Amino acid sequence: MKYLKITFILLCINVSVNAQTKGSAWEPPKEAENLKNPYPADAAILSEAKINYNTYCTPCHGDKGKGDGVAAAGLTIKPADHSSALIQKKTDGALYWEMSEGHNPMPAYKQTLTEKQRWELVDYIRTLAKKPK
Repeated sequence: MKYLKITFILLCINVSVNAQTKGSAWEPPKEAENLKNPYPADAAILSEAKINYNTYCTPCHGDKGKGDGVAAAGLTIKPADHSSALIQKKTDGALYWEMSEGHNPMPAYKQTLTEKQRWELVDYIRTLAKKPK
């Protein structure tokens, strides 16, 4: 039931953010790319971040971050695979900026999550990197 409510909210947000260009390149400004994460990825940070990831990110990105969450099928643009090299090679500042500003269909989280929570999510996304075989 919790995921159904979150899915509904995200789909409503998807409709409301259509002012942004669908499918355009997502390029953070240079000053955002150079931002440094002030929160080290320790056990306490990652524990809090996992809770927020499960609440805000898992419905679209899935519990392993692969872009296969329950709401993904209903989106016009496939959610990013947080475990991929493409995402993992982005700077912390770029990831922070992207989740703060949003990009259709992903909502902006700068009003929903605190600065600290968004940086913690960057730390958590780093834990989702694909392991070499």
